[in-house]
Amino acid sequence: MKNYTQVYVNNSIEAAEHYCEAFGAEITRAFLSEDGKSYVHCELSVKGEGFLALAEAKRPYDAGVAHQMKWETMTFNVFEMGSEAAVDRALAVLSQGGVVLEPIQALPWNPYNATVIDKYGVCWWIAV
Repeated sequence: MKNYTQVYVNNSIEAAEHYCEAFGAEITRAFLSEDGKSYVHCELSVKGEGFLALAEAKRPYDAGVAHQMKWETMTFNVFEMGSEAAVDRALAVLSQGGVVLEPIQALPWNPYNATVIDKYGVCWWIAV
């Protein structure tokens, strides 16, 4: 059995490219909408393993509300990233247009981690 998460975002094609850059992922399966302007389903993999699925949100929403309120309803935990440089790269990409909730820090359960809500309103905890 396998399990990975799926997010629904505005600008899904841009978001897929953004997440590929942040996590060194690649698009391994994708289905475009009839007009070709968004994904109805897209799968990203890292080193051949399923990492994240995404699709266009059915209704527009304002990610700025999440930023203004620093709203966390669910956090995607990405850990065992392999190096501090990988965490730094992901934080740099995800914070573009987003909000850093917790900058790089050490916690009792992980020595190098951060929390950020990206420009699509998705909250990420990233860690070595």
